[in-house]
Amino acid sequence: MKKNNLKIIKIDKNKTLFNYEKKVLIKELILDLKLGYYDFEKEKPQKVKFNIEVNYEDKKPSNDKDLKTIVNYAKIVKLIKKLIKNKHYNFLETLAEDVFDELFKDKRIDKISLQIEKLEIMKDCSAVGIQISKKRSHVKS
Repeated sequence: MKKNNLKIIKIDKNKTLFNYEKKVLIKELILDLKLGYYDFEKEKPQKVKFNIEVNYEDKKPSNDKDLKTIVNYAKIVKLIKKLIKNKHYNFLETLAEDVFDELFKDKRIDKISLQIEKLEIMKDCSAVGIQISKKRSHVKS
């Protein structure tokens, strides 16, 4: 007869047993902003649509009474509005980089997928734009 080789281990209640992979979604944020390389684009604002996915990891569940335990979607929207208010961007790509730079200040954020579309620039298209994903490198330099 085989002997049972199971060991009993104690769980340290201060250690975390789980990792949470969380994602904040912002869909179809439409803002009026001056954006573009050409002179006619610098004259008046145009409608621009943002779709954003922000991936982050956490070792514990969110605390229902503490906003700091989550990546707050309202804060992300406010940040984008602040960026476009303070600066004219010639290219969607440079606007995207500024969004990435600001959001990656939160060390929990691992990856951001950002889609930005101009909605009124070409009459033959409902939208033209870019989609960029940027992931934090975990390589120590």
